[in-house]
Formats: sequence, structure tokens, C-alpha cells
Amino acid sequence: MVDKPQWLIREDASTSVLVALALRQLLGIRVPDDLPALRGLEVRQPDAVEVDDELERQWREYWDMTVEPRAHRSGVPLDLVDGFETLVALPTRGAEELRDAIVPHAPAVLKYAESAHRRYVDSVSSSGGAYRAYASAIAEFEREVGRRAHSFELNVQVLPFSQRGIWWIGALSVAVTDGLRRDVVAFDAAMRPVIAELA
Repeated sequence: MVDKPQWLIREDASTSVLVALALRQLLGIRVPDDLPALRGLEVRQPDAVEVDDELERQWREYWDMTVEPRAHRSGVPLDLVDGFETLVALPTRGAEELRDAIVPHAPAVLKYAESAHRRYVDSVSSSGGAYRAYASAIAEFEREVGRRAHSFELNVQVLPFSQRGIWWIGALSVAVTDGLRRDVVAFDAAMRPVIAELA
């Protein structure tokens, strides 16, 4: 008997990812260039100190470890950052500038991230049907290409971005706007190219 292809899709609005993006916005970090701002959170003040390349590099490494921790392991031990509970761990060496920059933002960022995560959880528990949404996109892909989808893994972060859309944020991870996620037809169409890329 031939094994059936397996697919594993995890959907969340991870508090850790929300914290990382909120810090990006408050610090004025521009990478990844294509990701929009978060709704309901102030943007960096125009008179704030310009972000230097080193701070941006440190944030990018922290972002990669947050989104796909198994693929982006630190070469040195990690240490929790004061004020962020267990949500932010940075390398003990090589992230000093980022650590100093983010500590003052901890209370506002935690409050924002926890609130956004709660809204996501409430929307999922009231709507249900997450499995059906992905199964439909996979079935449509299989009809289009005339074969079964290969086994794959995908992480979907449902986030309160200011622009509607879907963005790759890792090799096996995408971010989708919460509004697009609630629109069954548009979400199905947006997921098809993602499924095609992996399956």
C-alpha cells in the first residue's frame, strides 16, 4: 500500500511574532521591505534616531529565529530579555544593541501583542472551519495540476496588518492579513499559489 501524502498546516497569531513585528514598527526597522505596518500601533516618530545597519541586522536575526526557530538556531546561548516574559530571547553575544533598544518598549508591545492574539483566538473560536479552508485550497490545487499534493508543512500567521494580502516570512511560513483570512473566497484564491509552491 502506498502512503498517502501528508500535509501539516499550523495557523496562529503568535504572540512572539506579534511582539517582533511591533518592535520592528516602533524602532523604525524597514526589513523585510514588503511587510506592511501593524494596525492600531503607533509608527516610529519622524524625529527618532535613524536605525543603523547593525540594529537592523540584529533584529533580522531575531525575526528569523522567532518565525522559524528550528531553521534558524543561534550559535550562542539565548537569554530572556527583561520585561518580555518568555516571549523574547536574544543571543547572549551579538544582540546588545537590539536588547538595549527594545527594553523601553516592553510594556506597550506586550499589551499590543496580547490584545491582537486574543482577537485572533476569539475570531477562530467563533468561526471554526480552519481545516476546511486549507483542504479546499489543496483540493483546488490538485484539480488544477491533475495529481495529489506532495507532503508539505506550512505555518500561517494571521496578523492585523494595515494592508490586505499574504507574504512569505520564512521558507515554510506565510503571514496573512486577518481581514483576508476572514474572506473565504479571497483567502482560498490567495492560498493557492502558496500551496502550489510547497505541494
